[in-house]
Amino acid sequence: MWSFFFANVEGMRVKDTMIKYFRWIITCGLCGSAFTLGALFFLFAKAPIDFSVLENYDPGKPSIVLDDKDEEWTRFQVDKRQPLELAQIPEHVRYAFIAAEDWDFFYHHGISFKGIIRSSVKNLLHGRIVEGASTITQQLVKLLFFDSQKTFQRKIKEQFLSLLVERQFTKEQILETYLNHVYFGCGIYGVEAAAQRFWGVSVDALTPDQSALLAGIVKSPGNYSPLLYPLSSVQRRNIILGQMKKLKKLTEDEFQDYSNRPLNLCHAEKDAIALHFKEMLRGELEEKYGRRQLYCGGLIIKTTLNSDMQKKAEKEFVQHFKVTRLRLGNDLDGGLISLETKTGHIKVLIGGVDFFESQFNRAIQARRQQGSVFKPVLYAAALNEGMSMLGTALDEPLIVQQGNQLWEPKNHDLLFHGSMTLARALSYSSNIISAKTILAIGPKKVAQVARLCGLSGPIPEYPSLSLGCIDSTVYEVAGMFNIFANDGVYVKPEYLLWIKDKWGKKIYKAEIHEHKVIEPKIAHQINKVLTFGLNRKKEKSKKWLDSVAISKTGTTNDSRTCWFAGSTPEITTVLYAGTDDNRSLGKNIYPVYTSYPIWMRFHRQISTKTKFFSYDSSLRKVFADIKTGKIVQKLSGEEVFELLV
Repeated sequence: MWSFFFANVEGMRVKDTMIKYFRWIITCGLCGSAFTLGALFFLFAKAPIDFSVLENYDPGKPSIVLDDKDEEWTRFQVDKRQPLELAQIPEHVRYAFIAAEDWDFFYHHGISFKGIIRSSVKNLLHGRIVEGASTITQQLVKLLFFDSQKTFQRKIKEQFLSLLVERQFTKEQILETYLNHVYFGCGIYGVEAAAQRFWGVSVDALTPDQSALLAGIVKSPGNYSPLLYPLSSVQRRNIILGQMKKLKKLTEDEFQDYSNRPLNLCHAEKDAIALHFKEMLRGELEEKYGRRQLYCGGLIIKTTLNSDMQKKAEKEFVQHFKVTRLRLGNDLDGGLISLETKTGHIKVLIGGVDFFESQFNRAIQARRQQGSVFKPVLYAAALNEGMSMLGTALDEPLIVQQGNQLWEPKNHDLLFHGSMTLARALSYSSNIISAKTILAIGPKKVAQVARLCGLSGPIPEYPSLSLGCIDSTVYEVAGMFNIFANDGVYVKPEYLLWIKDKWGKKIYKAEIHEHKVIEPKIAHQINKVLTFGLNRKKEKSKKWLDSVAISKTGTTNDSRTCWFAGSTPEITTVLYAGTDDNRSLGKNIYPVYTSYPIWMRFHRQISTKTKFFSYDSSLRKVFADIKTGKIVQKLSGEEVFELLV
């Protein structure tokens, strides 16, 4: 009978499903028996539970974050817990948490059997804990006795202890203790501390929409904190408001009103610097060392940040973007990283115009097509294959077979400029000559060099790679471009130097990760050509840098992203401007208007000891016509430049 059934209802697949089903029934039976026996043991043998463990908590010591001058620039600490009596907490606050976390709170005995059955099915099918069935009592037990590690064993212990808590305390005592100690992320514990941190008010002044927002955070502080993810927190808040309406704690009109209210957060860190940097650091350290050690462990964290440079860069970045936003009529944003050329130490990191407007870190998270900022890598690969910056090619119409399609590159001005050297093609960003160059040496050779430059994304081995058809972050482009200021050596950008525990023992120390990408003499030839662009601007400027500098711009199709990468002998700074949805910025919008002014104004304020790049002694300086490659005796005319060959 069974074999006939399985043979006619999708065979083995159904059989496997039935086997899993019977295993689940057996497992549930065994778990139920074990649970019953264990519960009886805990209820009658376990010592009384003491809530004063939470009331008399030790806040520990905050973790101090230092800049590169050993000055404190921020810290990670627990917001002061201020326990309240339940009567001091408004009813709508209490029911917001009940609506969000535990509808049957006043009716169960510590655990929800319906929730256990539902989550058990999912957990058994996945072979791990993917969904909990935590009541408010279970969450309180977790605060008292457990960490955040998800295991079946811990979950069973948690359920036993929850039954014990319900036996020893009233519902009101449990709810009061829970609300005073629940975690809201960013070192914030308890509803009073959260109300003060988010809105600058006591909990008795919270409105229902604010209460729902707090209740919504608890499920996942890392995803729903309004300080980090305002949009997600609002969406979650509105779900909780809907739950409160179902519990008849809100009318339909009240639900509509509260669902449409803005967050109106008060930002205690409004004048702080490097907030995207801090959040990046928090995410890494909390994952590595845990919440408790980060906020209470008294760590000393040494970073590479230069506070003075960060303040100057932020000022120029924010001012320019705000003005440009008004001029372009869009929500232009971007990211910036500035690092030491030799060490890769990140001195400045800006993830966007306003951290409180968006916590998206565009310096390390946004992947944008590179465009022409990639071309120095292309020409480095060409020199590596024996080509010369004095070599010439014809800028003319070009059609290339790329896969199953025809590719027809165009110059940004849609014109053709005849014969020119590779030096001129790089300096003036000729797309046609770039395409011919990659065809001459092969896309694979260029991709091989690119992979050594710290680029993590896919690198397509197609001719279009010559125009920077590769998505990268500011972090990656900064490491890539820095090669040409650092003698052909890639050094991984770093922002964390060391960490000491509360006893002064060093528990982490960063290492410099570096490797040679190209020979110094190749990097120096590219470097020399990259001075031409800024030198052309220097002739028209009254205020200039106190050192020589190299640079490259990049503009992607339809002016969606405007890059500017530039280096002095000591500092490399890369930034981009664009919208988060990567739409066109408009016609004729280039880095000269969007990103270059920030780079220049910032670098004018940086004093460097080293004023000039050093070049390989095997290279000779020549004066050459940048169009024809013909060597002349001296600088004469606007098309004659000093080159290294």
